[in-house]
Amino acid sequence: MGSLIEELKRQEEAARAEADRLRARIEELARDLGKAEEQASRLVIAREEVTRVLGEPVGPAGAPAGATAGVAHRGGDGPPVAGLSTDKAKVEGLRSKLKLLASRGWLAPVARGLFTLPGHAGKTLKTGR
Repeated sequence: MGSLIEELKRQEEAARAEADRLRARIEELARDLGKAEEQASRLVIAREEVTRVLGEPVGPAGAPAGATAGVAHRGGDGPPVAGLSTDKAKVEGLRSKLKLLASRGWLAPVARGLFTLPGHAGKTLKTGR
C-alpha cells in the first residue's frame, strides 16, 4: 500500500508544479497584455491627434494645416504656423501633446515649437504651386 501513497504524492507534486508553472505563465501573459493594451491606447491617441491636427482648415500660404504642426508664431504676433487657435489654453494643450508624441518617436522637433514626421526634418513642404 505504501507505493500507492507514494505514487499519489508524486502525482500531487507534479500537479502543483504544473499549476505553479501555469500561474507564472498567466502573470507573464497579463504583463504582455497590459503592454499591448497600453501601446494600442497610445496609438489611438496619436492617430486621433494627428487626424485632428491634419483635419484643421488650410493653414497659411495654402499649406495643409499640420503639414508642419506647431504652435510657434511667425513674426511674434502673427497667426500660428499650423493655423490653429491662439488661445493660450489650446496652444499649451497642443504643445504638450506634440511634445508627448515627439518623446514617443511619432513626431520630430524641427525648430522651437515646430514638429514634423520623423525622417522629414529639414525637408520643405511642396504645395504644388
